[in-house]
Amino acid sequence: MTDYAEEQRNELEAIESIYPDSFTVLSENPVSFTVTVTSETGESGETVEATLKFTYVERYPDEPPLWEISSQENLEDADKEDVLFLLQQQAEENLGMVMIFTLVTVVQEKLNQIIDVMKLRRDEEKLRKEKEAEEAEKVAFQGTVVTIENFLKWKAQFELEMAELRRKSQKEEEQAGKVKLTGKQLFERDHNLDTSDIQFLEDAGNNVEVDESLFQDMEDLDLEDEEDPDFDPLEMGSDED
Repeated sequence: MTDYAEEQRNELEAIESIYPDSFTVLSENPVSFTVTVTSETGESGETVEATLKFTYVERYPDEPPLWEISSQENLEDADKEDVLFLLQQQAEENLGMVMIFTLVTVVQEKLNQIIDVMKLRRDEEKLRKEKEAEEAEKVAFQGTVVTIENFLKWKAQFELEMAELRRKSQKEEEQAGKVKLTGKQLFERDHNLDTSDIQFLEDAGNNVEVDESLFQDMEDLDLEDEEDPDFDPLEMGSDED
């Protein structure tokens, strides 16, 4: 007849000697204890950790012990499910034999695999970023292929921007009193100027007033030479000869 209590006692002593720094007894009736399993250290110093809690049932090892993950570090939910599945699988395969060391070893290997996967993902991410940087550098070096369509689009946009810059610059200079507009510039800015003079003349019509006082002294002017009927400019020329 199997002495379950004796087998459990012997295994407990062995587990304590194998994992002295990570083994903790929680209770004696029923026997319950924890073993903390830590992965190897990754390249960046990271680790994955899981604390396994085991509880002996009365007929262990003919019946599997109870287990759970009481705490964890850097262990994602999907990986946690994988660990619990491995414990169930190994327990079924090792019924009739003490199995705690086997279960802990399986979990240890799984955590090391998780670290390897983390390293692989990191390397893949690094490679992806390097490729993206290379592609960006290549695009920057090659530039944009010029076509008629994108050139005309660029040209139209460029001309609009330059015209706006000129307008703003001219306006600022005018406000600062630094620029005196030419007639052409005034005409270009205000097309009403080409009709202003004509409109003025039309509005004036025949209503232009003349100040007659300006001509009061006209009779006193010496205009005798012009009025002398004997005046002959040809005779003046003959006298000089």
